[in-house]
Amino acid sequence: MNNNPFPPEEVLRRIHAIGNYYGFLPFTALALIARDNRPPRKPYPRTVNIENLDPMAQTVAAFLKRVRDAGLNPSLRNPLFVWHTNVTPGRQSPKQITVQFHILGVPHAIAETVLVRAARSLIKDLFKEEPELRLNSVGDRETRARFARELAHYFRRYGDILPSDCVARAKDSIFEAAESLIAREWTDDLPSPIDHLSEASRKHFENVLEFLEDTETPYTLAPELITRGDVWSETCFEIKVKGERVAWGSRHSELAAPFFDTTLPSVTMIVRFAAHARRVPSVRAQSKPHVIFIHIGDEAKKTSIKLTEELRRARLPIAQMIGVESLLEQMHLAEKMNPSYFLIMGRKEAIEGTVILRERATHTETLVPLELLIENLRTLTQGGKS
Repeated sequence: MNNNPFPPEEVLRRIHAIGNYYGFLPFTALALIARDNRPPRKPYPRTVNIENLDPMAQTVAAFLKRVRDAGLNPSLRNPLFVWHTNVTPGRQSPKQITVQFHILGVPHAIAETVLVRAARSLIKDLFKEEPELRLNSVGDRETRARFARELAHYFRRYGDILPSDCVARAKDSIFEAAESLIAREWTDDLPSPIDHLSEASRKHFENVLEFLEDTETPYTLAPELITRGDVWSETCFEIKVKGERVAWGSRHSELAAPFFDTTLPSVTMIVRFAAHARRVPSVRAQSKPHVIFIHIGDEAKKTSIKLTEELRRARLPIAQMIGVESLLEQMHLAEKMNPSYFLIMGRKEAIEGTVILRERATHTETLVPLELLIENLRTLTQGGKS
């Protein structure tokens, strides 16, 4: 599919820009800031056997260890939206680039939506194709126990006609056996986890779909998309371009918890594609955001997500913290960025299709209709030049 590998410096530029717009920070910058309080490095938690994890889980576990070793402590009150890549300026680029988007500490369905939108934006920018988002839910522990029983019944019932190696594998790992059948497109009558969701998992998945629909994010339900039950949970998804997978992700709270000694709702998306294997030149630092978008409540956050791609296309230097619920915390973080303006939207403004534009120097506030927002911001940040 990708016959023309991407320039690694171009990938870096786009990740930085997309990260700003969707509220993801680069891990390397966060680790550098926290270096003075960095604790001694620790081995993997005893409950995490890295050798028994599937390749995706190994990648995520390695990153979670780096987060902990850097002294970062994500929590429900202080969630972490972060991206990481194996491309480093000044070094040789690998032939296969890996880009990781992580959200640590957000149980709300907005996490999946923001994650998907950021990954889709990167993929669409690079491939110049419309990505296809496919998703499913494997639910929580209760769901997975039900699903495992249904799979075991399926293998007993159809064992005589199923591939013998899959039947043999089912005795040790029922989920791996199901994955093997799906890979061979042997899915007739194969149970789907979505039919066995617990009440909590059903509600969460419905919220995810509602957020995707309300933010006009196209998706396709994929009942055959499953994950291994010992690591992954709840929503799982993949992004394809021309029928080939370029990104995969899922929630993984049980994998994250041992690294931070607390329940930590977490979700990850990993993007992989070919790149030029060459020394990566320095990438110019992103322009300081002139405007910070502050939003309160689900309606405002959904509206901001829909607006993000329009703002990106207009090349307006804007940043936001979509995953931070507290208005005070958003304001605190925004003040550190020292922008010239704030955009402030609550439920009332989202319903009315307006946003408050506040100039920090004078505290002057102007109510701006959303259809005039880009024109107003362009005038403020670019001296009226379009």
